[in-house]
Amino acid sequence: MDATLSAAREKVQAPAFKLVFAGLILAVLLNALDQTIVATALPTIVGELDGFNQLAWVITAYILASTIGLPIYGKLGDQFGRKPVFVFAILLFLAGSVFSGMATSMPLLIAFRALQGLGGGGLMIGAQGIIADMVPPRDRGKYMGLLGAAFAVASISGPLLGGIITESWGWRWIFYINVPLGAIALFFILKYLKLPKTPKSTGSLDYAGMALLSSASVLLVLITSQGGTHGWTSPLILGQSAALLTLVALFIVVERRASSPVLPGYLFKNRQVLIATIAGILVGVTMFSTISYLPTFFQLVNGATAVGSGLMMIPMTLGNVFGSMGSGAMVSKTGRYKIFLITGPILTLGGLGLLGFMDAHTPYLMAAAGMFMVGIGIGVMMQNLVVIVQAQVSRADLGVATSATNYFRMIGASVGIAVFGSIFVSSFTTKIAGSGIEIAPGGEGGLGSLTPEFVHSLPASSQALIADAMAGSMPQIFIISIFLAVGALILGFMIKETPLATTRG
Repeated sequence: MDATLSAAREKVQAPAFKLVFAGLILAVLLNALDQTIVATALPTIVGELDGFNQLAWVITAYILASTIGLPIYGKLGDQFGRKPVFVFAILLFLAGSVFSGMATSMPLLIAFRALQGLGGGGLMIGAQGIIADMVPPRDRGKYMGLLGAAFAVASISGPLLGGIITESWGWRWIFYINVPLGAIALFFILKYLKLPKTPKSTGSLDYAGMALLSSASVLLVLITSQGGTHGWTSPLILGQSAALLTLVALFIVVERRASSPVLPGYLFKNRQVLIATIAGILVGVTMFSTISYLPTFFQLVNGATAVGSGLMMIPMTLGNVFGSMGSGAMVSKTGRYKIFLITGPILTLGGLGLLGFMDAHTPYLMAAAGMFMVGIGIGVMMQNLVVIVQAQVSRADLGVATSATNYFRMIGASVGIAVFGSIFVSSFTTKIAGSGIEIAPGGEGGLGSLTPEFVHSLPASSQALIADAMAGSMPQIFIISIFLAVGALILGFMIKETPLATTRG
């Protein structure tokens, strides 16, 4: 091992760094948990606050606000320093958590969840940016892998923890529990985090670009979340689509003229950055679609409870943790990363193949094997793609490059989940048509009334018919995802492996 790399690693292992990294892990855990932990508490929440028709917005508000904040936090970190921006994000997240726990109505809860999401958007981006500031590119894989593993564990275990906390302490503690954990993270960051001085900004903050990008993001998420309900050719969706195209065109014009753009176009002139970002989108769609739809399959086809379906997702969590941590350690040790951009999609392909051929009688062991393979495949790719992007840009652009990668991955996942949902609903509706089963009592609500509780209230023959229709429709999502994994494999071959620096830039 050369002297430079050895000295860098000794500095990274300092006690203060370990405490800072513990704070970063806590922050990432909180952000990831709050994207999913509310799911199993929703029936209790809407029952108490009388807001069933606004149920989805409790989750959507957080994810939407978090996504909007991604590129903004990246740019603010580059211009004003990552430590103050990260501290602000933690404080905003904690404030939103306290207010969400105190909410007395659904509109208030949704508003406070949005506030919480605005803070949450800065936690993952801030953690990745701080790691990039403190750790040489050669060593980043190890720490990014740990962050990725923490994110995976929290994302998939969120519904399980939500059910346990709601049953034990009440749904408000889903939010209050963030306060002591967030306070610990804040203490470690404030006391021990010391970063290199931020280079002096070369331009004014791009307020117009931020406003346009935020507005376009909101419209895109609204279109993808409402398209399946209102119809993709409805006047509402077509009007929103026209507005979205207008905002995107204005954003491009503004960014070309901005002295310090929030999303610099020159980043994507770098072939490595462009390929890694596109691959990240494909991986994100595959991951979030699998996480989003498999629990529904387990509940409506296998008859699992909400908590039980969370437990059934454990193989994917284990695979993701193993893949993230193992590949990160190997990249730090060898400096080689391209092998994981090849093996990752191959493993994902194998897992999706198993999931894509499930039916109502498939043994759980087959599903578990498929989830484990998908988890490993995604784990070895996700954080390494971020490392590749960070290695291609100067320190002045670390924040915007990191946030851009995450932003496009989240936007891509939002669109992908909505499109897959429409395909699933269309297939399921066709299969269930003519069965004589009235999905929604009173003829209202459509598929929105197809809850596990309602299905379990039907006669056994009707339950079996719904399970067969579900089992024949949902695996199509995983079959389509195979094409995304093939795309990621092709892009993996296209990425040119370059040496990772052993010192901070």
